Amino acid sequence: MPRTPLADDRGPAQPAPEPTDAEPAEPAPAGRLCVPVRPGAHGVTTRLYRTPVGARTAVAFTSPERLRATLGGDQPWIPLSEPALRALTRPLGIRALTVDPVLTAPFTPAPTPTPAGPAPAPEAVPGPPYPARPRPGTPCARRFDAAARGTAA
Repeated sequence: MPRTPLADDRGPAQPAPEPTDAEPAEPAPAGRLCVPVRPGAHGVTTRLYRTPVGARTAVAFTSPERLRATLGGDQPWIPLSEPALRALTRPLGIRALTVDPVLTAPFTPAPTPTPAGPAPAPEAVPGPPYPARPRPGTPCARRFDAAARGTAA
């Protein structure tokens, strides 16, 4: 009968090889982040965005200057730490956090409207493409006539 090797028969334990991941394990917390917000019912609410593939993500910036360069000078923001922002968005099912997004279009202010004269009058709306009263002798006309007389058809 063949003998099954035991742990002691294999010789001394070999150390596990070092991982050779090219990716870092987990980035260090970014410290204070500038988080864009919008007015809400009870103060302010963090603004959430979508990635190019459609997943929801929280967005933060490492400096107010970067936030203004991307979202404009009028964008309100609050300082939050990364763990605090993640804790706010986790109940919403949002796991992604994008810091200093670079794949966004640069901020372009909206053009200022030029004051114009009075608004043009609306054009006359043509009547319905069908006659206001059904053609005589059709089932719809009989119902229409009965309704006008107040009797059942």
